[in-house]
Parts: sequence; structure tokens; C-alpha cells
Amino acid sequence: MNNVRVRLIIEGRVQGVWFRESTRREAVSLRVFGWVKNLPGGAVEALIEGPEDKAKKLVAWCRRGPSAANVIKVHQNREDWRGEFNSFDIVF
Repeated sequence: MNNVRVRLIIEGRVQGVWFRESTRREAVSLRVFGWVKNLPGGAVEALIEGPEDKAKKLVAWCRRGPSAANVIKVHQNREDWRGEFNSFDIVF
């Protein structure tokens, strides 16, 4: 299975709607690693590492987010795999 590393910037109504915690829970259920955080301008950033098929599922989930969110745009950048995480956390 091919491991990948993907960085996302998620724009829209994504702060104050449990986006980070919902993303963390989804990532834990998929067994992918990394982190998620709020950005000063109102967007959310996520860094995801794991098997490609599971990372794709989390990216697809982030395009929708939790029910209270309104995702407008997702910027996605693939990075070199590092394997540096063993959990998925909310960072501040």
C-alpha cells in the first residue's frame, strides 16, 4: 500500500462548527495521522499522512466537513512522505 502526505487548506464556514474535532475523529477512525488547526484568516489547515486510499477518504470528507460547516474550497498539495506522526491531533 502506498503511503502519502497531503496538506489541505479548507476555506468557507469552517471555524466554530466543530470542524477540527470532527476531522480528528474521522482521521482516527480511518487510521491516518497528522494534525488539523485553525488559521488566522478563518480557514482550517490539515496535514494528513497514511495509506493513499484512507488519506483520499479523509480528503473527501474534508470537502464536506461536519453538518454545520459550509466548505467553499479546498486547496490540496501533495508532499513527500515523512512518516513523522503516530496520532492525529488538533494543534494550536
